[in-house]
This record gives sequence, structure tokens and C-alpha cells, in this order.
Amino acid sequence: MRLLLDTNIVIFWASDREQLDRDVEALLRDYDNQLYISAESIRELIVAYRNKGLGTKEWPSEEAMIDAIEQKYDIKILPVKREHMRTYAKMQINEAQGHKDPSDHVIIAHAITEKLTLISSDTRFPFYRSQGLDLIQNHR
Repeated sequence: MRLLLDTNIVIFWASDREQLDRDVEALLRDYDNQLYISAESIRELIVAYRNKGLGTKEWPSEEAMIDAIEQKYDIKILPVKREHMRTYAKMQINEAQGHKDPSDHVIIAHAITEKLTLISSDTRFPFYRSQGLDLIQNHR
């Protein structure tokens, strides 16, 4: 299975596994699954590292964090391309639940375009299933 990990899932996988439900953790541990992360999530992680001290206990720098994602956790970073932005431009946004986070929208568009199953804890993501999102919900 090809899985795109939302930013929150990577944070939980690296630093707070208690936040992952058993089914999601089993998927992450299954070596037959291919794990991916959007470059947009990497940008979010760098911002969180700089602003909130995310992961400073695990990693001495932002670069070390990126290296760990790729090497220790064996997660491939996918670039954001024009076709992802085209999907994003066509998406209907979940305004009923106040879902205004453009990073989330880019990550969702990435998953839809690449036909990847997205794993997230965000309760507003099921809205996007009708637009082609294949979603596995992490129930914390």
C-alpha cells in the first residue's frame, strides 16, 4: 500500500506514538507499505521546529530532522508539482467546519493527484472523500 502521511502522523510516529491508534501504527510498521510525505509537510515541520521547538530533543537541527524522516523512518519526500496545484485549485474547501489551512489543502491535493492513501488525525479530512481522497483516519 502507498501511504501519504499527514504532518501530525509523522510527528506522532517520531515523538509520541501513544497518539497513534493500533491499526495506523501497524500500517507504519509494515515493510510492504511505501511511506511518503509531501514537501508541504516538510515545510510545516521546519516551521514548527523553528517556532515551537518541535523535535529539538530528537534532532539537533532541521536538516537532521529531514534526514531522520528519510533514513530512520524510511519516508520518501514527494515534491509539490504543478499537477498538485491544479487539483488544489479545483477542490471544494470544507468551509462548514472552518477548514481554512492551505497546507492541509495542498497535502490533500497531493494525495488525490498521486492516488495515495492519506493517513491523518484531522477530523475535517473526511469531507474530501467525495473529491477522490482515500483516507485512513487515525483515531487518537
